[in-house]
Amino acid sequence: MFNLCKTRYRKHHQPKQQKFTHKLSLFIIVHLTFGISQSYALDLPKPLSLNDFITVDERQAKLGQLLFYDKILSGNQNISCGTCHHHDLGGSDGLSLGIGEGGNGIGTQRTPGIGTDKIKKRIPRNAQALWNLGAKEFKFLFHDGRLSKSNLYENGYNSPAEEWLPKGLTNLLAAQAMFPVTSQFEMAGNPKENQIAGATHDRIDHVWPIISKRVRNIPEYGEMFVSAFDHIENTADVTMVEIAEALSAFINLEWRSYDAPFDEFIAGNNNALTSAQKRGLDLFYNKADCASCHAGQLFTDHAFHALALPPFGPGRTRRFDPSARDVGRMAETDLLEDAYRFRTPSIRNVTLTGPYGHNGAYDTLESIVRHHLSPLKSLQQWEPKQAHLPDVPWVSQIDFLVHDDKREMARIKSSVDIKPMTLADNEIDDLLAFLTALEGKRADELPLGRPYEVPSKLPVD
Repeated sequence: MFNLCKTRYRKHHQPKQQKFTHKLSLFIIVHLTFGISQSYALDLPKPLSLNDFITVDERQAKLGQLLFYDKILSGNQNISCGTCHHHDLGGSDGLSLGIGEGGNGIGTQRTPGIGTDKIKKRIPRNAQALWNLGAKEFKFLFHDGRLSKSNLYENGYNSPAEEWLPKGLTNLLAAQAMFPVTSQFEMAGNPKENQIAGATHDRIDHVWPIISKRVRNIPEYGEMFVSAFDHIENTADVTMVEIAEALSAFINLEWRSYDAPFDEFIAGNNNALTSAQKRGLDLFYNKADCASCHAGQLFTDHAFHALALPPFGPGRTRRFDPSARDVGRMAETDLLEDAYRFRTPSIRNVTLTGPYGHNGAYDTLESIVRHHLSPLKSLQQWEPKQAHLPDVPWVSQIDFLVHDDKREMARIKSSVDIKPMTLADNEIDDLLAFLTALEGKRADELPLGRPYEVPSKLPVD
């Protein structure tokens, strides 16, 4: 989901917008198609650099690479982090709503399983891309921001684990890595299927010791932890905290990207962008006002906005929700004004990470851009066939229940933070051209890549 038009949201219920104190006032030349040139003064962010990321221990990153693709972390040992955040798919899975624990394969070829192992429901939200999540400026993670930096529970974070999240996690990304393994439909499995699935229905922190024991009992992993963490002297000392720290180090190192044509341009190379990309840049920062939300080095304001995206799927429901739906940020804050608001994602490498939206409602960049220009009209015209949903007959009957719920649709339509805007087709083409200029040149040549095998000897997706 990205907010390409100006918003009108209630600032006192949003996190403070990042102050961009280091901007470059650049004078750019935009070459119009009919041969005339015009000059525009634009405030652009300073180039993203290594200093903007959390420092990584490469020993931990190499350990995290193996853990990321090792199914030993899942309840039934049949899914890994890499299954839904795969190198071949830009760090995501190419689906609107993913197929989690119980499925087979990756991406659009992933099947929902058979017999007692088949999935019970789709993953409620789109698998987020991992690009630049190791940047220091991130204050919230997950679509609804349910993980944030805070000392509310005296462990450094406000999270779904509340006071049960262990101390010792050094960064937000490491804290995030604690949670997929506890999710029934993502990695834990269903009750009575395995020890981890049972533990997660008991209390969330009962899961982590089981996983850490599994991992440290594999000799190769045990030796790597002792080598990678200075405070670990014996394999028995390894906990889920160290596992999460290793995963964080890998994601941070692996999915850094700041070598796009845009980065060359703001560093002073006026020839780094094509004429169409320059026109699109001007639209992005001026007429289309995309930068009011997609601001700064990472192209996000780290705030939450309601875009009236077409609803479908099981939804991330609360215990008392009467039907399948997703109220977004409100589920975390309990504030009615936060209903249907979701976090602005970074759009670096956005060309690699479709489908788009918190539920992957749109499968092309053009379609999500056009939605931003006229949200209510786009919502009205949206068709279920636009969703990338693998065929799962036993859950498909609820896929579009919420979309057919007139009352829920009315509530979504009443909560829209962006105003309609008109752009000509050629302007949309230029805007899309600029978005391609945010794709890193080495986005497909990452430092560590996917391992061929892992210490558990389980198959690697």
